Amino acid sequence: MEEAAVNNNFKVLIIGGSAGSLEVLIRILPQLTAIPFALVIVLHRKAGDDSMLEELIAAKTTIPVMEVDDKTPLVPGSICIAPSDYHLLFEKDDILSLDASEKINFSRPSIDVSFESAAEIYGSRLTAILLSGANSDGTNGAIAIKNAGGMVVIQKPESASMSYMPNSAIQNMVPDYILDVDGILDLIHNIVP
Repeated sequence: MEEAAVNNNFKVLIIGGSAGSLEVLIRILPQLTAIPFALVIVLHRKAGDDSMLEELIAAKTTIPVMEVDDKTPLVPGSICIAPSDYHLLFEKDDILSLDASEKINFSRPSIDVSFESAAEIYGSRLTAILLSGANSDGTNGAIAIKNAGGMVVIQKPESASMSYMPNSAIQNMVPDYILDVDGILDLIHNIVP
């Protein structure tokens, strides 16, 4: 991958996924030791889920994992995970907020909601990665990010446990990259100076 393809003004990496995406994260996160940007993870979760996901991810990386409450500062060099039963929103001044409005695509947190919110705040300073999943959540958000000048990466459907989510995005937009897990890891490493 060409390093020139990565935006030097880059600020936030947001990763969205559903069924099958946790396995991808468990492969990627142990290979990241430090990041100069904020990493935000939005995975479909059951309502009332406790902090098991945060604990699992924290055990797989040396990067600090922050608990997200309403009005949590977005800190470069850390990982934020959307809590269960809330939509994760981005506000000006690098603040994360939570919203309990209706489910989108049968999901709360919804990838579309977070991607669209991030696109509005960060525009070209945003990179999004959409992973494995069994519904179309993330497609509209990926389109919003692309339209705002951000970079969109879709997991190669053939490498996804559930190909519906990446296929939906690919059929509705032209992403910057369609990559397998190793390609996604290479791209993230190219972002790190």
